[in-house]
Amino acid sequence: MLEDVERKAIAYFDHEVNPATGLVRDNTDRESPASVAGTGFALSAYTAAVERGYMARREAVSRTRTALRFLWNAPQGDAADATGAHGFFYHFLDMATGRRVWKCELSTIDTAIALAGILSAAAYFDRNTPHEREIRSLGDDIYRRVDWRWALNAGRAVSMGWKPENGGRFLPYRWRGYTEALLLYVLGLGSPTHALPRDCYARWTATYRWVRAYGSDYVHAGPLFIHHLSHIWIDFRGIRDAYMRGKGIDYFENSRRATYVQRAYAVRNPRRFDWYGDTWWGVTASDGPGNATRTVHGTPRRFYGYHARGVPYGPDDGTLSPWAVAASLPFAPEIVLPTLQSVHATYPGPKRTYGYMCSINPSFRTSRGGPGWISARDYAINQGPAGLMVENFRSGLIWRLMRSCPFVRAGLRRAGFTGGWLLNRGHEDT
Repeated sequence: MLEDVERKAIAYFDHEVNPATGLVRDNTDRESPASVAGTGFALSAYTAAVERGYMARREAVSRTRTALRFLWNAPQGDAADATGAHGFFYHFLDMATGRRVWKCELSTIDTAIALAGILSAAAYFDRNTPHEREIRSLGDDIYRRVDWRWALNAGRAVSMGWKPENGGRFLPYRWRGYTEALLLYVLGLGSPTHALPRDCYARWTATYRWVRAYGSDYVHAGPLFIHHLSHIWIDFRGIRDAYMRGKGIDYFENSRRATYVQRAYAVRNPRRFDWYGDTWWGVTASDGPGNATRTVHGTPRRFYGYHARGVPYGPDDGTLSPWAVAASLPFAPEIVLPTLQSVHATYPGPKRTYGYMCSINPSFRTSRGGPGWISARDYAINQGPAGLMVENFRSGLIWRLMRSCPFVRAGLRRAGFTGGWLLNRGHEDT
């Protein structure tokens, strides 16, 4: 089952790519642009594909080198149709040209995901050949170019993004509270050129919310994806920052607890949605059936399109995301595996081109009958976490690669992490 999940999730990045640029389509809609985060997932996925025999090493080297060459040479600057600025990249890019589309934001978190993919690829392709040396050199150059201090915008927390219109302006939102920005802060602190100041990390963790829910005490984040996105690349087992030392756990244990809260919430099922239970759970940011109000078991319920759903405080409209359960596998396999078996029994794997569907909503009945609404599209940001976390569960590959990255080690140390594998100084910090 896990082999099927991983192979089909990674197949997304084999098929939904422009071979001339290395950019990866955001979703399977033929009109979809590329997403720079999806491209980052692809670069890590190619390493797992080589290890599992899904792709020849020479093919993975060629695709990786193409993507890194493109990202390094693509226009950076204040022009409204550039690919990026100050080393960051726009969220969505034209599949053919790599130019900004939809007047989207220069995204700090999507750039961080792209950088994580780049650094993992640079760590994996370690042979002394011209092409693999070029991958390592380009990865180093792209990472060093990012101006993290500029993204602070003279504030105390990193901005979520920037737009070039009207002379350039930052978005009115900053990274506060426990989020996927854990990865962003580690990469920003580890830069040897434009690093974030050390004290910004403690200011960020000071905005966390520690809660007790369904018998578990943990740092709260509602959407399930937040509890695994940074963990795709960073092995948090046994290493702790000052905040987690004060709580007596690490971020890996925190994600384990959050995973159990997800299942406990589904068992309790306070809003009485269909199928929720001990082997059907997984509420996260995802596509949904659309804005509507319908009656579910005698009670009017509001439904949403793409929305940041969360547990236990909502919003929750009955939409479940099997891919997010798969991405939680390393934290709690004893409850994840039975859930994945339920998904496979209901939606047999051979019927799907890629991995798990983005989302389903059994409570949103359609005119055709059947098991409610099912997302019609597959997304890079769903297939990537599912495939890579299954690989981490099976072999620890991505964790092992990133433990060898000096920038990640430096970022963790500057954030105050100690213990565990960080005690091994086999790699020099920069």
